Amino acid sequence: MLAAMPQPPSAASRDEPVIRERGDACPGALRLHAADDGFLARVRLPGGLLTVRQASALALAADRFGDGHLELTSRGNVQLRGLADGCGAGLAELLDAAGLLPAPSHERVRNIVATPMSGLDGPDGPDGPDGPDGPEGRDRPDALAWALEFDRLLCASPWAAALSGRFLFAFDDGRGDVAALGPDVTVLGRPDGRALVRLGGAADAVDLAGQDAPGAVLTAARYFLDAAAEAGTQAWRVCELPAEHALEAAEFGRRLDAVGIAATPVGAVDRAYAAPPRPSVAGGHDRATLCVLPPLGRLGSAQWRLLAQVADEGNGQLRVTPWRSVVLPGAGGDGAARIERAGLVVTPDSPWESVTACTGRPGCAKSRADVRADARAVAEVARGPLPVHWSGCERRCGHPRGTAWVDLVATGSGYRLAAPGRPVREDVRPSELAAALADARTDPDVVKK
Repeated sequence: MLAAMPQPPSAASRDEPVIRERGDACPGALRLHAADDGFLARVRLPGGLLTVRQASALALAADRFGDGHLELTSRGNVQLRGLADGCGAGLAELLDAAGLLPAPSHERVRNIVATPMSGLDGPDGPDGPDGPDGPEGRDRPDALAWALEFDRLLCASPWAAALSGRFLFAFDDGRGDVAALGPDVTVLGRPDGRALVRLGGAADAVDLAGQDAPGAVLTAARYFLDAAAEAGTQAWRVCELPAEHALEAAEFGRRLDAVGIAATPVGAVDRAYAAPPRPSVAGGHDRATLCVLPPLGRLGSAQWRLLAQVADEGNGQLRVTPWRSVVLPGAGGDGAARIERAGLVVTPDSPWESVTACTGRPGCAKSRADVRADARAVAEVARGPLPVHWSGCERRCGHPRGTAWVDLVATGSGYRLAAPGRPVREDVRPSELAAALADARTDPDVVKK
């Protein structure tokens, strides 16, 4: 097991209640964020799902309005950067025509992640009988179907637009991958068509029929908004509620009963954990499931269009994951080779595995360094089992969740380096970075084999 990594200062706890005096300014597709490199749009993709047509629309938007690149986020969404002032109406029209804005009033609250490999249980899939999980994979529910049904319910509920753009819903098919991302509401699949629903970081949960999970999650969202209104602190997330207004499984169960959902409170629930999908080609010669990793989660529009083309030759679907990768089910022929030739990663053990970074300079005014350039400079020689995240400032935007990680924060004169179980190193100079990072990522006292 990896030692737990402390959360950055921005993370809230019930011991330190959050009281806000302003609204949530989280960017969206309609509410653009002004950055140093132009405006930024964040397009929510519930469950990370995209059709080929939708993916093509995003590439067109990047070329027509932005800097020609697309960024994958830690919640399985897509960002467009370098947008010109005044492009909002044209961008919205393009996205709406592609079905990416089904409910404009709700577009920022559709933060819904789901197990990206869910449902890939055929004989050639990674969850099939020949895959690493064997026959167990076939017994898992379709978490993506849950996510899509919940998105429909969410968009049809006018009150749900009051949620913050940071509130996170997770639909996990039982393996424990997206459940480890610190969601505000988690559905965890169980055998025999059952599911657990957990609120925030609570140890307990409620057990119910899997078919009722999307409706139960909607009830949980309403419960949170009621509790936040009573608290009066403008909490954005479950963990930010004061202790006296904390969500409780018993009250949640009563609310479910009131809307006709049968649920049973259960005590402490074991927390399943599965590592994120690795870059891979799983399957036979004719059809395969590809997990594609763009270095640092950033692609040019030509690379993105290639993924859409390979998806079109497969089952017509792209799945963007919260780990800044893209799953292409049913890809055929030479798709993997073409993707690799385009500079994207499709095999494990790449130096880019588990390396993430915030935007950094020049796109972010708060950043003290061009963190992406610094990461590229040492990626090949600073490998190791522990993930590493490069941050341009103390906010640590996009940092890993649910695992131990090496924390690099730019200071202006170097980097502050922190790793689980080790003393913090201040102002590590550029000439020292490669050796210091390689050492931190392979600490034998942290990585247990």
